[in-house]
Amino acid sequence: QVQLVESGGGLVQPGGSLGLSCAASGDIWSINVMGWYRQAPGKERELVADMTNGDMTNYADSVKGRFTISRDKPKNTVYLQMNSLKPEDTAVYYCNAVLVLFGVEATYTFWGRGTQVTVSS
Repeated sequence: QVQLVESGGGLVQPGGSLGLSCAASGDIWSINVMGWYRQAPGKERELVADMTNGDMTNYADSVKGRFTISRDKPKNTVYLQMNSLKPEDTAVYYCNAVLVLFGVEATYTFWGRGTQVTVSS
């Protein structure tokens, strides 16, 4: 029905940069919010950043000033540019979308499968 496919994870040294992207496909009428969450081992999944259809952004305090979220709305794609990465940013990063399907007057939340980001020297 709807797929979110992430790409761009990997291994990076502390202080380095990495970019993530997530493309949504399927019977999508509109996307209200797209964003990124992350889950580190032994911790709960937490919001990293999200962006509404009206371009309002929301960031976790721990990433403010270092990460930037952006969207390409015609392509149903969300990006996360991560700079000045720290070891504590190590986690599986999940794409998230709150959207409306064709012919259905309701919103649904979908998740990607996740991509590993490891920050280590």
